[in-house]
Amino acid sequence: MSLSRVVLSSGRSITLAQLRMSSTYGGMPAGYPCKRVNDRKVEALRQEAERAFPSWPVHLIPPTRAYPDESGGGFGPVEVMPAVTCVGFFHSAAIAQGCDWSVLAVAWFQAAPVVPSGEDADLGLRGIPWEELARDDEF
Repeated sequence: MSLSRVVLSSGRSITLAQLRMSSTYGGMPAGYPCKRVNDRKVEALRQEAERAFPSWPVHLIPPTRAYPDESGGGFGPVEVMPAVTCVGFFHSAAIAQGCDWSVLAVAWFQAAPVVPSGEDADLGLRGIPWEELARDDEF
């Protein structure tokens, strides 16, 4: 069963088969979001995707970063990323003839805990160069 379909900017339709979401800053023990903290969170999300889908190629969509004010502390200015981390497993039609389908695990950040769908999905997600990143496979 698919959770949704996303239409890429290229026109290719990809199917979301599995999705894991969590709060970007949930469980942050102390401090504030800054570049150092966010760089670690981005790397941790990439590693989470690789552990969750060790047999598939993984692509990380770099998050947007906002700087709401100049204040901060010893770690530099406040830097904020979107509120939700996502790791999803997508599949689509095969890239090359003779295969059953193409697959790709994707890690990304988004503003709200909603399932991406259709042409309303985040532009970063819709901009995936599927033919370059996904891998053909057989059922």
